[in-house]
Amino acid sequence: MASEDCQDARIARIAAAIRVIPNFPKTGIMFQDITTLLLDTRAFRDTIDLFVERYKDKDISVVAGIEARGFIFGPPVALAIGAKFVPLRKPNKLPGEVISEEYSLEYGKDKMEMHVGAVQAGEPALVIDDLIATGGTLCAAISLLERVGVHVVECACVIELPELKGRERLGEKPLFVLVDAA
Repeated sequence: MASEDCQDARIARIAAAIRVIPNFPKTGIMFQDITTLLLDTRAFRDTIDLFVERYKDKDISVVAGIEARGFIFGPPVALAIGAKFVPLRKPNKLPGEVISEEYSLEYGKDKMEMHVGAVQAGEPALVIDDLIATGGTLCAAISLLERVGVHVVECACVIELPELKGRERLGEKPLFVLVDAA
C-alpha cells in the first residue's frame, strides 16, 4: 500500500470513529464526540501517529494543549517528539503564578491561563486541541504564548468545522487538521 493510501486509510478510520451527536449541548449543534475515537485504540493511535509524523522533525520544544481535550492529544505527541507539554487552562485551575488571556465566545467571555515560566521567549511551539470551530480559543492560545515571546509554529486539531470559518480567524498562522466535519 502506498504511503498516501495508508494515510488516507488512517484518516478514514479516525473520521469513522468520531460520533456525531445532534442537538448537543443545544438545539442545532452537531457535537463532534471524540470519546468514541478514544475507545478505538487503532484510530486513537493513528491520530497520535499522524501528529507525530508531522511534527517530529520540526524542532518544536513546546506542545501547548488547550483544556480539556487538548490534554488528551498533547502529552503523547509531546513525549514522542521530545517536547515539553504545557497545559493552557481555564481560570483558577493552576496553583502557581499565571498569565492570562481573555477571549470572546458566542455567548460571553472566557479566560485561558498558563503558568509563568512554563515557556521561554523564542521557544518554538505547537498548539493542539481536538476541534476548531470559530477559532476563538486557538487565537487566545496563540496570543497568550506570543505575549511571552514564544514562536507558535502551527496549530493542530483533530477536527475542523469549516463552515464556522475558524481557520480564517487565525490569519497567517498555519493550521493542520485531520478531519473536516463538513
